Amino acid sequence: MKVFDRIFIITVLIIIIITATFNIRMVSGNNPYGGRQYRVEIKRLAFEIEKSGNHNMDLSSCQYVTGIQVYNGSSQFYSVNSDYYICEINNVLYRFDYINENTCGMGILVKADIIIGIMALVVIAVFVFIRQKILLPFSQFADMPYELSKGNLVIPVRESKNRYFGRFLWGVELLRENIEQQKQRELKLQKDKNTLLLSISHDIKTPLSAIKLYSRAFAANLYNDSSRQVEIAENINKKAGEIEKFISQIARASSEEYLSLDVNTGEFFLSDVINKTGLYYGEKLKLVNTSFTIGKYTDCLLYGDISRSEEVLQNIIENAIKYGDGKSISIYFVEEEGCILVSVKNSGNTLAETEMPHIFDSFWLGSNAGSNKGNGLGLYICRQLMYKMDGDIFAEINGGDMVVTAVFHKI
Repeated sequence: MKVFDRIFIITVLIIIIITATFNIRMVSGNNPYGGRQYRVEIKRLAFEIEKSGNHNMDLSSCQYVTGIQVYNGSSQFYSVNSDYYICEINNVLYRFDYINENTCGMGILVKADIIIGIMALVVIAVFVFIRQKILLPFSQFADMPYELSKGNLVIPVRESKNRYFGRFLWGVELLRENIEQQKQRELKLQKDKNTLLLSISHDIKTPLSAIKLYSRAFAANLYNDSSRQVEIAENINKKAGEIEKFISQIARASSEEYLSLDVNTGEFFLSDVINKTGLYYGEKLKLVNTSFTIGKYTDCLLYGDISRSEEVLQNIIENAIKYGDGKSISIYFVEEEGCILVSVKNSGNTLAETEMPHIFDSFWLGSNAGSNKGNGLGLYICRQLMYKMDGDIFAEINGGDMVVTAVFHKI
């Protein structure tokens, strides 16, 4: 805001300086004839009269001289309400009526000042509008993303009817609510898992204590009867089975759904998703000199969530950027059995064929991950989203290229 105010002040000062300079030059009569250009015309006309003796001349081409009178002895020759100049030509007095160039200049000056004033007012009005309607409202919520990054999710975003930032504020508020809901879900999930683990851990203590007791009895040779030994061995096996059941519950709880992937199914045009994806990645990949092409397709209505569909394609392309060789990425389309297959192919596959069955597993990272940061959830999320939209997703290695295909249902 301070920078904008400085620019505004500098602009106003420049306008004032330009206006003042123009006025000074006009008023001072800074011209090659010393501010008396009418005398040049009078001198020229006097020379023509002296030469021809005729004072009835066409003055239409004159800028300042408006009339020529010959002295006839009348006193009115000297009493006119206008500027005039008298000179003697061939022993005859001639009066030349003229308009002072300063008067003309003042008229031009006034008109120029009015035009400059109007332009200055327009510029100032634009600056004030930008400051009051755009910059000032924006400065009031410029710290919102920073507050969200710090985890300040409690304070809601204030509603605003600002036509320029209304949608931005609405989006930030949705983001805040989503982050807050996700945080609450994570806390609830963590609480439920901790409760489950504590409960199972407590339940495991009972069969574990029994096994330890039977083990000590065997070590002390307390059971000499073979039938009794068999019975105790069976009890130990039974208790071990109980512990195994509890361990299975822990494993099942750990593998349960931990991501809340909401999908609002409806219908959308294929072109809406492709155009947005192409616009973003076309510029991004151009900067890193990666060839990016989108094949021809027939636009049609698809079933699903447009936002989630964009997310699926973005995750696939991000994987192609991360694990490809950076030479080329392409999107092509195949139509079959009421479905549209959208395939993303990247050159330079570095994943072993034996690892292909696992690429959609959660938290799985291939041997080609190397130093690339990741949590192994990208393609897993894609699969979950496609399933929720009644679609599918699969991957294959084709001639040294990696191809990941998302299957959408047509409407």
